[in-house]
Amino acid sequence: MSVKIRLQRHGKKGKPFYWVVAADARSKRDGKFLEKIGTYNPNTNPATIDLNLDSAVQWLHNGAQPTDTARAILSYKGALLKHHLDGGVRKGALTQEQADEKLAKWLDEKAGKVNAKKEGLSTSKADAKAKALAAEKKVNEDRIAAAKQAELDAAKADEPAVEEEVADVEAEVSTEETPAAEENNEETQA
Repeated sequence: MSVKIRLQRHGKKGKPFYWVVAADARSKRDGKFLEKIGTYNPNTNPATIDLNLDSAVQWLHNGAQPTDTARAILSYKGALLKHHLDGGVRKGALTQEQADEKLAKWLDEKAGKVNAKKEGLSTSKADAKAKALAAEKKVNEDRIAAAKQAELDAAKADEPAVEEEVADVEAEVSTEETPAAEENNEETQA
């Protein structure tokens, strides 16, 4: 029986979530498996991978062949490196302490890279948020300035109209007084 380390899809449509499993090569993709080794969530940035390193290495020692994607995940988490270092220990090229030290050093460097990426993403998100806020403030200030300018323009447009209304009222008053004055003049003449 050939064993494969592969991904088993779970989750909902458009939001995949995978289990990393050791399964018989003849079984269905989402079918029966021998052991669940870990999980892989590609929906987060960076992708979240939870892997039982010892179990994965044990399956690799037993001859399990990972698929291409599973190989990338195992490499990312250091399972392939540990498998390689264990081969060196078996051959006598290095001691177990040296292999453990190399693996710990590599895992620390990898954790540093992942943390740097997370910090970079969070700072870029904060910068984008700050830029959006500044742009929104500018738009609001422009809108307020445009409203004030419209009020000033409306007030200036009303001033000549008020002067014209005053002139019209004065003209009406003078025309009304004139006929009354003429009537008075006619009565005094008669």
